Amino acid sequence: MDLPTAVKSYQFGERAKSELIVVSQLCSALTGFPDTQKSGGRKMLLLLMEQVRSEVAFAAKSTGEREFEKAINALNEAISLVESNQPEQAAEKLAAAISASTTPAQNAWQVLSEHGLL
Repeated sequence: MDLPTAVKSYQFGERAKSELIVVSQLCSALTGFPDTQKSGGRKMLLLLMEQVRSEVAFAAKSTGEREFEKAINALNEAISLVESNQPEQAAEKLAAAISASTTPAQNAWQVLSEHGLL
């Protein structure tokens, strides 16, 4: 991995991981919402998930990292589960997306560390 790609992969991977963790926490929180608030909460959560998906897609396109594509696929499944009122199961898919997004950041960290940049 060259240095410019390593920098992008590290930055995008860490950002995606952070955003996906927030989305996962919100999925878990949604299960505790009163029935009267679940519909609105689900709509807001879906908007956030779609935004995160766009950012991960940008990361995939910018770096060529296949792991970001895996994260998008897992996120797509999570979105479908939230749309189907299954936020608990969506959290499992989000865990897979987090793991996939972490891999490029870890690989990039190693390259950046070898060059004394981290």
